Amino acid sequence: MHKKDFIPVILGSDDNAYGMARAFHEQYGIVSIVATKGELLSTMHSKIVDKRIFADFDQPETFVKSLLTLKDELLQQADKLLLIASNENYVELAVRSRSKLEPHYIVPFVDEEMMDAIIFKENFYEMAETYNLDYPDTVMFEKGMDPQQPLPFDFPVVVKPSDSMRYFVAQFEGKKKAYVLHSKEEYVDAIERIYQSSYDGKLIIQDYIPGDDTVMRVLNAYCDRNGKVRMMCLGHVVLEDYTPVLIGNYVGIVGEENQELYDQYKTFLEAIGFTGYANIDLKYDRRDRKFKIFELNIRQGRSSFFVTANGYNMAKYLVEDRVYHHDNPIEYGRNEVLWHAVPKKLLVNYTMDPELKTKVQRLIKEGKTASTLYYDQDKSLIRTLKLYNYYRNYYKRFEQYFKKKN
Repeated sequence: MHKKDFIPVILGSDDNAYGMARAFHEQYGIVSIVATKGELLSTMHSKIVDKRIFADFDQPETFVKSLLTLKDELLQQADKLLLIASNENYVELAVRSRSKLEPHYIVPFVDEEMMDAIIFKENFYEMAETYNLDYPDTVMFEKGMDPQQPLPFDFPVVVKPSDSMRYFVAQFEGKKKAYVLHSKEEYVDAIERIYQSSYDGKLIIQDYIPGDDTVMRVLNAYCDRNGKVRMMCLGHVVLEDYTPVLIGNYVGIVGEENQELYDQYKTFLEAIGFTGYANIDLKYDRRDRKFKIFELNIRQGRSSFFVTANGYNMAKYLVEDRVYHHDNPIEYGRNEVLWHAVPKKLLVNYTMDPELKTKVQRLIKEGKTASTLYYDQDKSLIRTLKLYNYYRNYYKRFEQYFKKKN
């Protein structure tokens, strides 16, 4: 049997995982292995993934054992195995297990020291300060502190975990990815709820930057094995998800060009020696006309298929770098395609910025749109029906949860 050059091994089975599997299939016609602990709709009934389900796959010992068992089979089929992570937990597991995995897998993430400097947000904001990156006014809150103590800025405020990976596994009623709180009562209640769960890390309290979803930007980059940026693509957020557990996830993005931002963040990523995929959330503050960074994810984001949709295939940069060791010229995102994770009609109905709404309508009319999970080469009756029902449910969700932000 002729061996392949490589096989992608994608950790997780959500929209992010499917988006990467689709990028590999579009570019190389290859079927990706999806290693996961359970079934999610995104990768169900798919012909472009070969799913392997491992009980307790999100536990360190099982994670390593499962991947070491899997490599025995896969290395008979391909020369190289590429690890791709679809969420924070799998990135951390892979990085902390690097010494056991790297003899068999390409582990294209930052090292453990840099991961800890980035994933703990109090450390990351120190890094942002060092490299002159603008970020919102911020206070650190620790378990045991008095939530009644005054803050140095007014409400509304944003509350989010410093340790997003530990927060990811915490379960409690009313859990949100991040909270926008308009009063001291809401603020105290949210802090008490969080600390009644298993989460005991620090909380980030930030000044709320005014504006609706459309002041958000998302910047994706790929940095090669030598810490050189090979791709950057900026997206202008059209709309976010309003389902409580999914708040903060983008459901509409238009490709946008901003060379000043590209230059600033290229300098930063190369200065710190970043490697792999970077996913950067930014918000434009009209008060001082600055783009302020919220966080840097050390993986591609859930919505990162917008990059592939705009013509910059996410899989290509990883393969060119880690499989073939090609040092290609940097590519900057300059195209304008609308990516959507909800029905297009909802983007038109709920986009609050008139200029952006006009652009969305134009791109829909011109057919310059793409959705991660609808892939012409991966159609079946059952998958199409399940996706249709899933997306149709978003009409009810937006009716129930959508509220205009101040």
